[in-house]
Amino acid sequence: MFLSARSVRFTLPLVLTLLSCLVFTSRQSHAGNSSSLLDISTDGKLLACSNRDSGTVTIVDLDQNKKLRELKVGRHPEGVTFLGDTHQLATAVYDDDLVVFLDADTGKQLGQTEVFDEPYGIVSTSSGDKVYVTLDYPGRIVEINTKNHEVSNEFSVGQHLKGLAISHDDQSLFTTEYYTALVRQTDAKTGRTIDQWEGGSTDNLARQITLHPRRSKAYLPHIRSRITVAHGAGSIFPIVSVIDTKPADGSRRKKIPMDSFQGARVTSNPWDTAITPDGKTFFVVFAGTDDMFVCNVIDDDYRELTFRARLNLGHNPRGVRVSPDGKTFYVYNALDFNIVAYDTQTLQRKATIAVTENPLSDEILLGKRLFYTALQPMSSRLWISCASCHPDGQPDGKTWHNPEGLRNTQSLAGMAWTHPIHWSADRDEVQDFEHTIRGPLMQGRGLVTGRINASLKAPNKGLSRALDAMAAYSNTHKFTLSPYAKKGLNPAAKRGREIFFSQQTKCATCHSGPFYSDSNPTAKIIRHNVGTAVDNPGEKMGPEYDTPTLLGVYRTAPYLSHGKAQTLEEVLTVYNHDDQHGVTSQLSKQERADLVEFLKALPYEDPVPQAQAAGLVKVK
Repeated sequence: MFLSARSVRFTLPLVLTLLSCLVFTSRQSHAGNSSSLLDISTDGKLLACSNRDSGTVTIVDLDQNKKLRELKVGRHPEGVTFLGDTHQLATAVYDDDLVVFLDADTGKQLGQTEVFDEPYGIVSTSSGDKVYVTLDYPGRIVEINTKNHEVSNEFSVGQHLKGLAISHDDQSLFTTEYYTALVRQTDAKTGRTIDQWEGGSTDNLARQITLHPRRSKAYLPHIRSRITVAHGAGSIFPIVSVIDTKPADGSRRKKIPMDSFQGARVTSNPWDTAITPDGKTFFVVFAGTDDMFVCNVIDDDYRELTFRARLNLGHNPRGVRVSPDGKTFYVYNALDFNIVAYDTQTLQRKATIAVTENPLSDEILLGKRLFYTALQPMSSRLWISCASCHPDGQPDGKTWHNPEGLRNTQSLAGMAWTHPIHWSADRDEVQDFEHTIRGPLMQGRGLVTGRINASLKAPNKGLSRALDAMAAYSNTHKFTLSPYAKKGLNPAAKRGREIFFSQQTKCATCHSGPFYSDSNPTAKIIRHNVGTAVDNPGEKMGPEYDTPTLLGVYRTAPYLSHGKAQTLEEVLTVYNHDDQHGVTSQLSKQERADLVEFLKALPYEDPVPQAQAAGLVKVK
């Protein structure tokens, strides 16, 4: 068949367009495009799943929907990615500060790379020659050569980075700031910021980001924390933000409230999203209400998503991914320790695959499920779980306007050793939070049948198996060593230690013992007036406060009960009125810097052996 010049003139652009679509589709389908706890190899044969509680990565045969092998990688793995078109993969091991490389076919570990601290998101280039990793703290992107497993580049990009995606041409990276939901596009070669999309002042907990396979759109699930609402009533909202990544003026960012997406149906704690390869169907999982929305993607730059269906899932779903052919999607139920496969068209369940044995005791598993759920008996209105403010035991980075005054959310790490609880020490056992569950905040049915005892009075421990289980899980959170002390204390930190323990500053008068706190589960409740209540005009329970641990303080800004100190330097200066919070006004600039260096190095050793040797009691 011969074509005329006229037909060639009109056909050639069409051919070029079709070729460009084919090339684009091939490039966008490589594995590891957006970070998640799940990834699927480009040939659709294997699925990898990181199991945070087990410290493993599981390889699943998708032809047979069967677990092939489970590989030990370290403490709390998060993101996982296949390398290009291969069956090799890499995972970010959050608590061990490692990126571990594996061969999915043989189960062998190929190598590992140490990073500064808290690797979370991870993506691969289409060729598989590099991976990029976000470091939650302090906010960096690390580039690693997958041949020699060496760090080849590193960029400081914002603060507390978690979500990560790589553009289809491998030229730029998209990251999310965990505590602000700010999205930043970064040049993958230079680390230069290309573009950014700021969230609102209330946006929070943005873990993942997903790029549309064919359009200039990005999607991120997060929450909105309205910290000024009394009793926290209706103050945490589930959001999917849609980012228009085309360069233009304006915000180019649209928030879609998930609690009004299907009528008045409320959902909680959106965790991960995925899109089918044809770009027409969108999935978002809700870890608090154990469900998901299946949505139609609308190419109108206005509605963006419309409701198609809602599915009930298992306990604490944290991951969703779609097969390369678009026919199947997979949901990871983190606290059922399984993956469930669904048909994309019919939404019917196709298979359930156990990926790991439950590594927790029955009591801790029950407690963790309660901690993460926004359903009854914990909450009646579905909008909040304990994990909405204390995800994985970490703080949410916010200072809440509580009825008792401003309260900066604290980490749960080490809590078992440092009872009583809260800034005001108004709870001497986690079981006292039955009052919170039943109260205005959560309005749940509660975990105890009948009356409960007042806080700080007769124990509520022993009144309910479920309540004791929730308390037991809450007391499991541990510290990891500071990244600033991996090689021991540096000279500045050693000088700072001398200042900290000196009689002159009196820092160790209250911040004493292995946990740098004089809180003690078996002793009389001790509170101190350190002058900070004057910066909290709405304070109702002060001016005396419980002494918080200083371990891990390097990553838990803002500081003090009112959360107004943005840096440790401000704790020692701006908000240390009349030297009531340690005698620091006489210190030189260098001495203050040394003291801060020491605080950043905590903990530089495991506090538990010291606590046991000192006869301290751990609450279980």
